[in-house]
Amino acid sequence: MKIYKNEITNSQKVEKVLCNCCGKEIKKEHGYFADHLHIEKQWGYFSEKDGREDNFDLCESCYDKLINSFVLPV
Repeated sequence: MKIYKNEITNSQKVEKVLCNCCGKEIKKEHGYFADHLHIEKQWGYFSEKDGREDNFDLCESCYDKLINSFVLPV
């Protein structure tokens, strides 16, 4: 989950990134966020979510838990 800070120029700058699963803040060092997974999905036709846009962020630990639950490995 990206937390934005509004700039004077009306543009948005990412201030924080939080893991949507555990809520942990993704660390920022030297102006860059630590590696994490960001997903954006726009649902289309033949879906019960047609037209909906989802996006979320996962820290590396939550990503590992997620992929370890898969029946077929990545």
